[in-house]
Amino acid sequence: MKITYTARKVNLRDNFKERVEKKLLKFGKLFSEDAAVNVVVTLEKNRQTVEITIRDSAMVYRAESTMTEMNDALDKVTDILMRQIRKNKTRLEKRIKSGNIDEFVSMTPEVDEVEDEEYKVVRKKQVLIKPVTVEEAILEMNMINHSFFMFINAETDEVNVVYKRANGDYGLLEHAAE
Repeated sequence: MKITYTARKVNLRDNFKERVEKKLLKFGKLFSEDAAVNVVVTLEKNRQTVEITIRDSAMVYRAESTMTEMNDALDKVTDILMRQIRKNKTRLEKRIKSGNIDEFVSMTPEVDEVEDEEYKVVRKKQVLIKPVTVEEAILEMNMINHSFFMFINAETDEVNVVYKRANGDYGLLEHAAE
């Protein structure tokens, strides 16, 4: 795994990087050597946010935590990643290195999980999407009080999605050719 560090408004010490590498070592059995890990640490006021994104082939795993201490946030993020992998164990077995996931799940502490939970589509809706600007899409999303909105971007003629982030800002999902 190739680890990239990004520090925003903070200097990362070597002992923190060593701790990150030690924590991610247990995930190394699940992913290929080409897996790219991006660790972003941000300091805002007295809160430190650690975000870890693991990209391996077409799969992306991401977790984020904000706490007063950087190491506590790192512990929480790795726990979240473990929970995500454990919860989706049967689906992930087909995509990541075979055989290793059972060993990984057995060595992680038990968490509340729903084994082999089915994804259930409870509603299907067809929507008419029209070309609008990103700002118009955000306005329309807010008018209908949704947390996301699909539209055709008038500038690119591509299908995009705008969404409301937890911090109140907005995000834009665009198609990317691999």
